[in-house]
Amino acid sequence: MLTLTTDAEHGGRWTSLRSPSREWLWHRPAPEREKAAPGDAFVDAGGLEECVPTVRGLPDHGDVWSRAWTRTGDTEHVQGDSFTLARTIGATADGVRADYTLTAPAGFRFVWAAHALLDLSARATLHMTDGAPTRLFPEAAPFLGEPWPADAPWITGPWPTPHGVPMNRLGPDDGTAVGAVVDTPLACVHDDRDRLALELRADGQPVSMALWRNLGGFPQPDPYRSTGVEPMLGRVFDVAEAGPDDAARVPPSGEVRWRLTITGACRCPSTPAPKEHRPWT
Repeated sequence: MLTLTTDAEHGGRWTSLRSPSREWLWHRPAPEREKAAPGDAFVDAGGLEECVPTVRGLPDHGDVWSRAWTRTGDTEHVQGDSFTLARTIGATADGVRADYTLTAPAGFRFVWAAHALLDLSARATLHMTDGAPTRLFPEAAPFLGEPWPADAPWITGPWPTPHGVPMNRLGPDDGTAVGAVVDTPLACVHDDRDRLALELRADGQPVSMALWRNLGGFPQPDPYRSTGVEPMLGRVFDVAEAGPDDAARVPPSGEVRWRLTITGACRCPSTPAPKEHRPWT
């Protein structure tokens, strides 16, 4: 069973996702988050942010994280510059479910991510479909043992170790920070005996799982540790870099609908358990 708390006034941010044994969402002191307004630089307070129509790029972390949401019945709404986003959140037998609708002119392209920063130990592991195509982004270049391909916005390899980078393991802080996008709708987090499964469904739209594996490598000069496991519509962090099939697209109906389900039970694919952590050297 999971219980959820959100903050509609401050971007609809998810501020707590709690099981009987723990709080899953990571937080950091950031009092300026309370005063953030559209156009301000992103303030990383943790929790889960609603990032749309992009994650990286402009505006950083999207257009709605600093906008107040309104409620009509059981549904919350927020107005972006070019779209309206609505969500209805409810409890399930073993977790929570959020149903979303984005309304915009036909042809509007966007990326959405449930930008969930999780409070995980160094022993935590991530489980997804073995062999799923996984995009690494340029911050992974130091770990490849070869030059980054010229002008490539990303490179692709199979989960769980694309190009030798162990994205399925966390381990202790080692001064690295790497983002990835995995072509799968389901991720399961194991942290000691605790489990958290995240699943995204959207008919006719690209779905993926974005990861942010920050082991004290970001931001400079004062880095901290944060781990993002982020169900995503689209396959890139920055909508400006999206190819023809890398972003969600509004159909002639003017609406895109999707469902995010989070449970406190293991639902991971049949992948082998990762070996003990080894530093990226």
